[in-house]
Amino acid sequence: MTLTSFGSDNHSGVHPLLFEEMRKVNEGYAPSYEQDSWSQDLKKLIRTEFDATDSALVFNGTAANVICLQMALKSYEAVLCADQSHLVLDECGAPEKIAGVKLISLPTQDGKIIIDQIEDFIVRKGDQHHSQIKMISITQPTEYGTLYSLTEIQSIRKLCDQHGLYLHMDGARLANAAVALKTDFKALVADIDILSFGGAKNGLMVGEFVIVRNPSLKEGLRFFRKQSLQLPAKTRFLTAPFLKYLGSGLYKEIAEHENAMAQYLFRSLKDISGVHITRPVQANAVFCQLPQTIIKPLRKKFFFYVWNENSFEIRLMTSFATSKEDIDSFLEEINKLIKSKDMQ
Repeated sequence: MTLTSFGSDNHSGVHPLLFEEMRKVNEGYAPSYEQDSWSQDLKKLIRTEFDATDSALVFNGTAANVICLQMALKSYEAVLCADQSHLVLDECGAPEKIAGVKLISLPTQDGKIIIDQIEDFIVRKGDQHHSQIKMISITQPTEYGTLYSLTEIQSIRKLCDQHGLYLHMDGARLANAAVALKTDFKALVADIDILSFGGAKNGLMVGEFVIVRNPSLKEGLRFFRKQSLQLPAKTRFLTAPFLKYLGSGLYKEIAEHENAMAQYLFRSLKDISGVHITRPVQANAVFCQLPQTIIKPLRKKFFFYVWNENSFEIRLMTSFATSKEDIDSFLEEINKLIKSKDMQ
């Protein structure tokens, strides 16, 4: 029996409507390498939705982030990013090895860069002994499921303009942020030069996008993608679902459900004795601490990650497939295990 998983929003299957789009295009012949009509229509849609100057489909989020850095930075330049960011912790050194740039991690609060401290790290400009700061990277939502407000992004943009820096956004779950902030993609990325836009964590099977907004950064996108081994052949099977996801507004429906399920989980957990919510719940992630003794038996029935093995903080993610029944069963098991523990 497959365990119900709160481990990640990419543990779920493919959203049925998006899977159906793949079936629909599985007929006849079509040009490859983004020359098919679905891919071309999607590029036009992305141009409109994100006020983009160019975009490119790639296989995964690490590739999207790395290509963003390749597009914008020289080998002697550096990126300021959150100490909890995917760039720093979860990409196995790919930004340094493949993009060939230096990452400088900044202190965070609940996953967000502390804006007032950013300028402390913009140092030694013009010093040939020091990597030159040229970009700030933020994740939206962050790895802790928290959100940068539009005002906070504008503040970071102002710093970038003052110091001649690019602003990159890792948007693996960008739809969740847009829905939570009650805005659209264009407004959410208005101050961003280049970004990654996620698919696999949002109900699609595979695929992410590099989206370029700053016209000065568009040169060479197709070539960087090819050199990075990220050019899919039968692109219609990846872009047709994306076209449905963005063009029909399905992204809002999915994100609204995921965020609502996270709020339902949060409200229910916070009232259980022995459970401590550790981070603000703003998108589709809930971080909390459970009694240590119940974690192992709970994981026999429900999968989730222990995010911090020292504090036993766990991460619970909701997806389009998460139901109230899933959450209620999870909560019932927690209550049963806590009660059993208390009676010992």
